[in-house]
Amino acid sequence: MTQAQQIQATPGPAEQATPQGDTARLSLIGLSREELGKALQAAGVPDKQVRMRVGQIWNAIYHRGLQSFDDVTTLSKDLRTDFEKHFDLTRPEIVTEQISTDGTRKWLIRLASTNPRAPSPEVEAVYIPEEDRGTLCISSQVGCTLNCTFCHTGTQKLVRNLTAGELVAQILIARDALGEWPTPQEGRKITNIVLMGMGEPLYNFDNVKQAMNIASDGEGLSISKRRITLSTSGVIPEIARVGDEMGVMLAISLHAVNDATRDELVPINKKYPLKDLLNACRNFPGVSNARRITFEYVMLKGVNDSLKDAKDLVRLLKGIPAKINLIPFNAWPGAPYECSDWTQIEKFAEIVNKAGYASPVRTPRGRDIMAACGQLKSASEKIRASQVAS
Repeated sequence: MTQAQQIQATPGPAEQATPQGDTARLSLIGLSREELGKALQAAGVPDKQVRMRVGQIWNAIYHRGLQSFDDVTTLSKDLRTDFEKHFDLTRPEIVTEQISTDGTRKWLIRLASTNPRAPSPEVEAVYIPEEDRGTLCISSQVGCTLNCTFCHTGTQKLVRNLTAGELVAQILIARDALGEWPTPQEGRKITNIVLMGMGEPLYNFDNVKQAMNIASDGEGLSISKRRITLSTSGVIPEIARVGDEMGVMLAISLHAVNDATRDELVPINKKYPLKDLLNACRNFPGVSNARRITFEYVMLKGVNDSLKDAKDLVRLLKGIPAKINLIPFNAWPGAPYECSDWTQIEKFAEIVNKAGYASPVRTPRGRDIMAACGQLKSASEKIRASQVAS
């Protein structure tokens, strides 16, 4: 067994100006087709050519993974030179890449700062290879506002939402590292996307929606929406919109079977209690046995892992097409909880399984590089009030 590796990023074009390329040029990553068309028109592309040019650039970014217009050979040399002056295709800066002994990879990514007096924020993305799939876990915010007590990310205050471009860039960075260009039709390494990294994606709804539309576009990254899962701690007003407007799969960060325990573990429960959350799940657009909702349940010793909790969980989810992911707690420095004993997890899972629910126990991955579920936290400095004061 080899030790976990940590690789310092090789400086690239993005580092020659800012963490996300030359700010004098417009980054095209994350723009919708309509926005891309308007940007090309503003750069002088004739109206009758816009649709064709949008298709060429879309293919270059999302099918071929190109980072310089010099390589976009479907465009004339003069047009490539002109576009290079106006537009940017580079990625955010990779600070480090770590590779776990189990093959899990974690990237620490430095984003552009929106405040010149504040440090550049950072986020983490994780790739988890498995026998039947490869899952990329991406972040939607720098930090988080929810303060879930079992989650390391919850100890980092919210800095800001990610843009659609910064969300999509995490996918591009992973594809770069895995050598997965052009977009393969079969045998993909990245088959699934999960919005389970840093942040609450439903507090960044519009950017997440646009980024996932780009990720699922059949002429680019081409990831089926049925292979994209959004995990929320229970922002009820936005849940129906996930089904109506995004069309991706839904996961609920549940972790408790009564309001008293969930109020402690997931404080947003005080605003959106279990009864209302489960009603939102029952009414989720498109929910069916073919499109089940995943309920995530972290196993905390002596907190939520009793056999009574297991029976209550079954009763709580009655009538909801559901899958239950039991997650052994992944420790982090200063964590106030312990992972449930393995024998207790097995007994808990047996009760849930006998009730007819698929309840896989999630195998911890990437623990040695702090890449497992609930362990993500960037090394960003927290922005103090004095730094953001006008």
